[in-house]
Amino acid sequence: MDFGSIQTVAVLPFANLTGHTRVEERVRDVFMNMLLATASLYVIPPGEVARGISRVQLVDSAAPSAEEVQKLGVALSADAVISGVVREYGEVRSGTAASNVISIGLQLMEVQTGRVIWSGSTTKGGINMQDRLLGGGGQPMNDITEEAVLDLIHQLFNS
Repeated sequence: MDFGSIQTVAVLPFANLTGHTRVEERVRDVFMNMLLATASLYVIPPGEVARGISRVQLVDSAAPSAEEVQKLGVALSADAVISGVVREYGEVRSGTAASNVISIGLQLMEVQTGRVIWSGSTTKGGINMQDRLLGGGGQPMNDITEEAVLDLIHQLFNS
């Protein structure tokens, strides 16, 4: 994707569709830090984003309307807004095997039009043949989260 016109992004709080508390905050934090580490975009700090959300009275930060994206973008001086959802996070079991898994979906919306200009999703971890045969516990949750976020960042910059 060509980021010529996008230099500043606001990452909204992610939605959490898992049964675990606060995972959306953890995943958003990892995503924001890794996106900032690319040095390709300026990521607006979460406190500023929270103030902007309250200023424009955004009801559902996981699924903002085009008008809400435009208002928020103007309030934050952002070129684009990223929203996300954590669909799965934590341990999965199959028989005697157990492993960690994460599933994330993201959308990038342009502030000028409020339209979605990119979306991506990824699932990492899970039970593999080695876990089934040898009974391992899979990778640590932090490693799987970083792997999933890296995959999304690669999708974003290579689409």
